[in-house]
Amino acid sequence: MAGSAQQDRILLALLAAGAAGLALLPWYAIESGFWSFAWLASYPDASTAPATLLAAFHERPWLWPLFLGLLLPVPALFGHRRAAALVLAGGIFGICYLFLQGFLIGLRGWSLPALEAMFGPVPPQDGLGTGALVAGTIFLLLIAAGMARRGAMRGDQFLVGAIALVVASILLFVFFPIAAVLVEAAIDAAGGFSLGALLGRLTTEDIWSLGCFAGQRYCGVFWNSLWLAVATGITTTLLGLAFALLHKRTGFRAKGLLRLLAVLPIITPPFVIGLGIILLFGRSGVGTALISDLFGIPPSRWIYGFSGLLLVQTLAFTPIAYLVLIGVVEGISPSMEEAAQTLRADRWRTFRTVTWPLLRPGLANAFLIGFVESLADFGNPLVLGGNYDVLSTDIFFAIVGSQNDPGRASALSIVLLFLTLSAFVLQRQWLGRRSYTTISGKGDAGIPAILPRGLRVLIYAATMPWLAFTVLLYLMILAGGFVRSLGLNNTPTFQHYITAFGIDWGPHGILWSGRAWPSFFTTIELAAIAAPLTAAIGLLTAYLLNRQNFFGKNSFEFLTMLSFAIPGTVIGISYIVAFNVPPIELTGTGLILVICFVFRNMPVSIRAGLATLSQIDKSLDECSLTLRHGSFATMRRVILPLLRPAIIASLVYAFVRAITSVSAVIFLVSAQYNLATAYIVGRVEISDFGVAIAYSSVLILCMLAAIGLIQLGVGEQRRARRTFGTPAALGTS
Repeated sequence: MAGSAQQDRILLALLAAGAAGLALLPWYAIESGFWSFAWLASYPDASTAPATLLAAFHERPWLWPLFLGLLLPVPALFGHRRAAALVLAGGIFGICYLFLQGFLIGLRGWSLPALEAMFGPVPPQDGLGTGALVAGTIFLLLIAAGMARRGAMRGDQFLVGAIALVVASILLFVFFPIAAVLVEAAIDAAGGFSLGALLGRLTTEDIWSLGCFAGQRYCGVFWNSLWLAVATGITTTLLGLAFALLHKRTGFRAKGLLRLLAVLPIITPPFVIGLGIILLFGRSGVGTALISDLFGIPPSRWIYGFSGLLLVQTLAFTPIAYLVLIGVVEGISPSMEEAAQTLRADRWRTFRTVTWPLLRPGLANAFLIGFVESLADFGNPLVLGGNYDVLSTDIFFAIVGSQNDPGRASALSIVLLFLTLSAFVLQRQWLGRRSYTTISGKGDAGIPAILPRGLRVLIYAATMPWLAFTVLLYLMILAGGFVRSLGLNNTPTFQHYITAFGIDWGPHGILWSGRAWPSFFTTIELAAIAAPLTAAIGLLTAYLLNRQNFFGKNSFEFLTMLSFAIPGTVIGISYIVAFNVPPIELTGTGLILVICFVFRNMPVSIRAGLATLSQIDKSLDECSLTLRHGSFATMRRVILPLLRPAIIASLVYAFVRAITSVSAVIFLVSAQYNLATAYIVGRVEISDFGVAIAYSSVLILCMLAAIGLIQLGVGEQRRARRTFGTPAALGTS
């Protein structure tokens, strides 16, 4: 009875919220934005009225049936014997009719001429607004409530509602826009659907050619992308593991400096790293000139192509692997390693038989992220690719270049999805069905095992030169902002910073006179909004995938990786195709940028969450549920405190990638919502490298400050265990 009463209270609250969406809130999108509240001055005219008034007084009677979605569940409040079916039917009817009327009636009335001939002309309809958003969300939650009443997920409405919201959001903001673009691959020259056109675009020689094995320099873009992605995945995973072990399992004293230098590449716009590499190793680079003088090696273009791309992508994506693996290394139970040593296993055998197998989930996730990041990378291949064509740049040039062939771009995107799906399947096969649980809820005060001496030497040999190279690269980048033109005119100057971030005093106080301030404030605001949303949705999705079993779970997990697999240029263009016209009209708004950030970066949050959750014993959840705590309370009180490494990784990654994103948002920015990276790209296009580097330097400092605040706010995960001994003890093998 208590459970039934709680279900009725939840249903009543949902119906009240749905009624408010239909009867009080503006149904169509407000041009100036809902939160400006400027629409209140004209409320409720045809552009600001709720659905009720639009249907009654503004010639839009097709909105009346929406109320049926709220009326059908009402008998459930009075104990109707078919309560579950009525609630489910109300939700399904409401959300289906909401989108049906939205797609059938657009800016020119009926979308299909046959409907106009059948029913006569109707007034135009703008994109859906806040009222429609609230009503659609309520209809979706009614579906979840109906399924919970029918026994889905043991009647847990939180779990069913969470699955429904995550699935619906991914379908709407990932699958729908990508599907809209991929359909283009099968559109022939006459504008009709043709499987022949699809097969023709998928089987061209420049995709699958193996010319590199026949004496030619490069293969087709499929093989080029595959070799580069595999090499990048391996190097980033191994270096990320080395940094994680250096941080957590050695006596390295400068761990704060290590964390700072390890995450620097991830908080830098990718084209800036490429620019620094060119300044060092280009034909006229500082490093090239030094090598030529010392060793007599003539300058060459070796940095342009596979070798340069591998170097830059390893530099750019190793921090992601580090952020994922540091929590996994920290989560390994010292008691298991102590047990192996008690059985007289030496340090190499302990590492090989205990530590290494427990790292497998993190290694697999780190490799998958590095592999997919390499496939989706656009900025680095554009700057350093040379004649080494990859899928991401070919897609870009197929859309915006002289080809102007969206069908080819869509076909290449299908090939890219094939690569991503293959990596996903191989990862699952490698992990298999083994258990990697190390956190069981029992006290663990063991000492983490000391690494074998040879492994420690190898870790130092791999990480120290890399850290030194990172320092050198960033010194070059920072120096470029304080000289007139690095390499050409090295006269010191602050003019680049004054141009971008000048501040004056006016009659009304501070005057932000620098040209970069508007894009800077917009970028920080949108990134601060997107980061917690990305972490919340990503970790919730990871919890559902790791802890729950439901129909279509494998397909759902693949859908979560779609936005990560598609190059940012395709994501941006797909959003324009899908959300430029009703019923969902978002282009030109800040909301579309936030949505792009969230669903573009969400897969990393999911992978970080899965890697950490795989180490947390499910019996902890069961104990909480046995004590009659619901799933929401269990997740909040038990799971979240143990997920702090994943939360930090998710927030940091989401925030910095929102600030440094280029390809995914370059088509979505507007005059009102211009972003820092778009501004920097504009400076680079007119060869104003000083301002571009100065702006990038300011962004780096701001993101470092934000990372520190995130870590202070979330906190480090602390477990009851002893720390390492003295460095002298660590030095013994």
